[in-house]
Amino acid sequence: MRIYHSNLDKTLNQGFQPIWLVFGDELWQKNDALEKIKLHAKKQGFAEIIRFSIDDKFDWDELFQEYLSMSLFSPLRIIEIEFTSGKIGDNGAKGVAKLLTLLHQDIQLIFHGPKLDAATQKRKWFKSLEAAGCFVPLYDVEGKQLKQWLNNQARHLQLNLAPDVIDLMAELFEGNLPALEQELQKLSILFSQQTVTFEEAENLFIKQAKFSPFQLIDTLLIGDLKKCLKILDQMQHDGSAFGQLIWVVHKEISQLYAMLEQMDQGSGINDIFKQYRIWEKKKPLYQHALKHITLTQAEQALARLAQVDLLSKTSSDFNAFILLSDVFISLFHHELSQNFSLDYEYN
Repeated sequence: MRIYHSNLDKTLNQGFQPIWLVFGDELWQKNDALEKIKLHAKKQGFAEIIRFSIDDKFDWDELFQEYLSMSLFSPLRIIEIEFTSGKIGDNGAKGVAKLLTLLHQDIQLIFHGPKLDAATQKRKWFKSLEAAGCFVPLYDVEGKQLKQWLNNQARHLQLNLAPDVIDLMAELFEGNLPALEQELQKLSILFSQQTVTFEEAENLFIKQAKFSPFQLIDTLLIGDLKKCLKILDQMQHDGSAFGQLIWVVHKEISQLYAMLEQMDQGSGINDIFKQYRIWEKKKPLYQHALKHITLTQAEQALARLAQVDLLSKTSSDFNAFILLSDVFISLFHHELSQNFSLDYEYN
């Protein structure tokens, strides 16, 4: 069985699941899910927790011995198993298969780890675990889902927020649910059940939004340059690695260039999406980008990106994040920047 994080409470109350699978990179949801699952199990009498960390070199016999042993402290135990990655090797796949033959209601198994790619989720060992229990994949909470999450958390805290406060918090803290949770708790303590106005909230908030390069790319694809610049500024403030950022941006613009070339040659957009394995929820972003970016604009953006990469490695006289913003502008409005050199100190 597979559920969204938002359905976790309902599913917990539907009966015992011998296996829980919690995988993803969104920290708040992961901590919240693990805490709720373990708290629910403890209420059912699972008083003892044993933890293992598993990689492709793990000795599964240790786990089997613990699973089959009698506990001196509690007949009902939680065994929490953290995967350091989704790669457990052939030995791990055999270990999972054996473990599934031993399941009983005195042991609550909880597996968790980082986000699993589609190939790993399709492997026999993982599909067998999912079939025997419940899988909670964790996705980034963005856009409308983020505002819905905020409203739900505010109701839980009996906190009354003006609508524009929800919009403000979503803008300032997008990509950082732990910080959002802290700010909501702070508002709950300060205002109790009073309505929090925009002015009051703005005066209290400390901007803590944290963004990944992939969120930056999504924003770029829809052409929201103003937000792109805000994200770049925040990423620089957070000390994001510029080399990694350049790599992600180059990969994305190169792919757009290749897509545009194929469209010029008569290829259909659905065939292109299939070739590049574009996820369903990402298709509207690429449709917008391919409609508003020309082959010439993509070519100029790649050329200017190469200049930015060189300047970032050979000179400390330039703000590389500002230069990267020029690349983004070139991608949609090349006529504004094509006559200006990035090496502005010497030209």
